[in-house]
Amino acid sequence: MPASLLDILRRLANLCRKELLAVLQDPASRVVLVVPALLQSLLFGYGATFDLTDVPYAVLDQSRGEASTRLLAHLDGTGVFQRVATLQAPRQMAEVIDAGDALLVLHFPPDFERRLSAGQPAPLQLVLDGRNSTTAGNAAAQVRAVVAAFNAALPGAAKPPVTVLSRAWFNPNLETRWNIMPGLIASLSMLQVMMLAALSVAREREQGTFDQLLVTPYTPRMLLVGKALPSMLIGLLQSSLILLVARFWFGIPMVGSPWTLYAGLLLFTLAVVGTGLSISALSANMQQAMLYTFVLLMPLVLLSGLATPVRNMPEAFQVATYANPLRFAIDLVRRVYLEGATLAQVWRDLVPFLCVAAVTLPLAGWLFRRRLV
Repeated sequence: MPASLLDILRRLANLCRKELLAVLQDPASRVVLVVPALLQSLLFGYGATFDLTDVPYAVLDQSRGEASTRLLAHLDGTGVFQRVATLQAPRQMAEVIDAGDALLVLHFPPDFERRLSAGQPAPLQLVLDGRNSTTAGNAAAQVRAVVAAFNAALPGAAKPPVTVLSRAWFNPNLETRWNIMPGLIASLSMLQVMMLAALSVAREREQGTFDQLLVTPYTPRMLLVGKALPSMLIGLLQSSLILLVARFWFGIPMVGSPWTLYAGLLLFTLAVVGTGLSISALSANMQQAMLYTFVLLMPLVLLSGLATPVRNMPEAFQVATYANPLRFAIDLVRRVYLEGATLAQVWRDLVPFLCVAAVTLPLAGWLFRRRLV
């Protein structure tokens, strides 16, 4: 290895060590890095819930009779259910659920019309996407309410002819915690990492040590890397802490590959660190950095899909979420954790991370160069 490259790596290692020591030597900083993430993951895991008012669904009608048509008309008339696909074969149910196009699938078996005409119980299969547990549970309850009203309108029915048989994929018991906790792996670590990165340069500028960096042999690019790596390391450690809480404390089984999960988290953390460093280089002091960070964090969290599904937002807000890396990080973590999605299936979630990093990191480097001039 050339001597010049060894010298660069040694300088970067020293700069990273300085950054880590600046954060970890202070007992209060160590507490802030660990305790809030732990408490927030427990708090959200036990107490947070959310609902959905727009339910996309698909239909597999193998009976093709008048009864199924009337029942679907009742369902469409609620204003809550939006049909997004009409399926032709049972194998297509897995496709629309896995892709997230439909929250549920209604399956009318071939003998549905015959059994209903004969006064026999006619089963209606309801396949739910358990990755959105609370939403799926509420949607199933509304489907049952529509079926109950349909049964009540049938003449001479001694007992409910149509019976709903529910099956939830990826979350058999529709536990809200199974939906919340994987999303927290990305969102809680982002809060800490962005704040940490945003304060890195602003803290040195306020303490007067930033001027000392101006006379060192470090280039703006080396300063950028030296500031980014420690924050990324801390972010991945915090994600790992929340992952352990979800897996072993709450007992939520992980289906996907840890390598796929951490590949996505690594790129997501890179995008978050780039945003934080841009804020830090732009701020004159720590107070400004904290203010800019809090102003940015609130819309990022609200537009992420963690508390409110993106499809329920106004169209303008849905477009704005494409610039929010947290939206795609939550989608990636949930799909890998609960569904077992592979890297080839979630690659679209990685593209926004690279786009945000490609904008924010050069911006931070340009701001560093302006400060060094």
